[in-house]
Amino acid sequence: MTLVIIAGFSTQFAMGRSTFYSPPLVHAHAIMFMGWVAIYLTQNILVATGRIAVHRRLGWVAAGWIVPMIVLGFAVTIAMARRGQVPFFFQPLHFLVFDPLSLLTFAALTGWAIWLRHRTDWHRRLHLCGMAMLMGPGFGRLLPMPLLQPWAWEATFVASLVFPMAGLASDWKRSGRVHPAWRWGIMAMTGGFLLIEAITYSSVGQALYTLVTADSPGAQVPPLQFAAPRADPLMTGRD
Repeated sequence: MTLVIIAGFSTQFAMGRSTFYSPPLVHAHAIMFMGWVAIYLTQNILVATGRIAVHRRLGWVAAGWIVPMIVLGFAVTIAMARRGQVPFFFQPLHFLVFDPLSLLTFAALTGWAIWLRHRTDWHRRLHLCGMAMLMGPGFGRLLPMPLLQPWAWEATFVASLVFPMAGLASDWKRSGRVHPAWRWGIMAMTGGFLLIEAITYSSVGQALYTLVTADSPGAQVPPLQFAAPRADPLMTGRD
């Protein structure tokens, strides 16, 4: 999972599509989300090497880390929608809905994992499902998104399911049974996906888009139409 995130963002930087000249809000967002990737990787390493006491102390830092992640994730999404600068292979309204709700699904699964921290079998599986909900931006920078339009976001979600499905398959291979945490985790992920689709194509979604983009350039952008591809290079975060 860490490699997918690093590969996705590194590829964009190498291709000149990412820049360090992004607004401060984007930098803050990047620090918190990449920080979470580092925390998640570190937590797994600590468990694998038997340093459980350190793992538990860092776990409380991780729990608090989620709050600014949610705030900054929402803020960046709203800022892009208001500027009318959603990537052309996403519908603006869909983007406005799927980014925050994916993040909330991550937070719900991760919070559930923390709640069940004394039940290691559930704890680690739910954490993985939560982390899988954050894989969209990584896969979105590796997959040929323009070619996947109009199903670009759906494609990243399906790709993200590879990780919990791999865990499910590993359980089956090892013990001949599937731990119920995988079923609940995948159900939660799928429920978040279905809720995103339902809101996007409803009057609620339309009202939300109108509210968020009021008195901004985004208000002039049709919420459910794909924009034409840009003639100049797309600079993520800044444009």
